[in-house]
Amino acid sequence: MSQPKTKLLHSVRANLRLRHFSPRTEAAYVDWIRRFVHFHGTVHPSELGARQVGDYLRHLAVERHVAASTQSQARAALLFLYRDVLDQPLEDLGDIPRARGPVRIPVVLTAAEVGAVLERLTGVYRLIGILLYGAAECG
Repeated sequence: MSQPKTKLLHSVRANLRLRHFSPRTEAAYVDWIRRFVHFHGTVHPSELGARQVGDYLRHLAVERHVAASTQSQARAALLFLYRDVLDQPLEDLGDIPRARGPVRIPVVLTAAEVGAVLERLTGVYRLIGILLYGAAECG
């Protein structure tokens, strides 16, 4: 049973190299394809289709809680497999929940926010705050 899988992965690598993908992308795509095959009990991907790809991507988002970029990379690898290696483009993957992107927190305080913080400090802590933020004018 490992013979077809080995041929599949060789074919994936050859197609990626033909299209000048980076070695890191090649390694990542091969890994995602291998995980997909194992997820479906080592059934050859040519025997699977859009529904199984959708099931796997849903599994990544809902059960594994992967990052949005991770799910996108897995999706790209599987779309590449079906479109460029197996020559079986996937029609519709259905309604796949997207993994959530990271919550962004503010990195920089506004001048008003720094001033409000410094106003609440006293003594040596205020001096340290003013020196750290270069905000001698906040005084």
